[in-house]
Amino acid sequence: MWVAVLVELIVTVAATVVFVGAHGRVYAIDDAALRPGSVPATAIVLGSLVSDGEPGTYVRGRLDTVLDLYHRRIVTRIINSGNGSADAGDEPAVMRAYLEERGVPPHAIVDDAAGISTEQSCVRARDAFGLRAALLITQDFHADRAVTLCRAAGIDTSAVIASCECPWPTVVRNHVRESLFANPRALLSMLSPSR
Repeated sequence: MWVAVLVELIVTVAATVVFVGAHGRVYAIDDAALRPGSVPATAIVLGSLVSDGEPGTYVRGRLDTVLDLYHRRIVTRIINSGNGSADAGDEPAVMRAYLEERGVPPHAIVDDAAGISTEQSCVRARDAFGLRAALLITQDFHADRAVTLCRAAGIDTSAVIASCECPWPTVVRNHVRESLFANPRALLSMLSPSR
């Protein structure tokens, strides 16, 4: 019984930390467009599943959202942060090709092939790319945790909710995964002295 209580406590504390860390920093795309003075010029698009050189549903929604922001001149530089291994389909390369095919010039895109997790994407944005402020592009289930992790890494971060024509079972699965597993892991990561 005490194990169940401990698990429930950890899940609750993690959810609270993530909620507080992102409070007031997650926007719908139109709200971001209305705040050009407060939106950083660099967007980080967080990677997700790609297959046969094509972005999957989630990452395509993220890319379409950053394209909208880029064409509105809300962002001027895009960092594609994902798993660059061949086994994962080289997410950043697929993301770059998608953006370039839709009018983003190569010089406006930076590939981070070592962003294999949300935390690594945040830490690398700070250490490898020298970012002190960024706009994250991801879906709603992921946005609060991503903002909180990047803020914990020392980056002044907001997020724009990416569009998603995603199958509802995968959306439900992702919400459950965030609540029960990803948020507690993020909390433990933030408490780690090696950060």
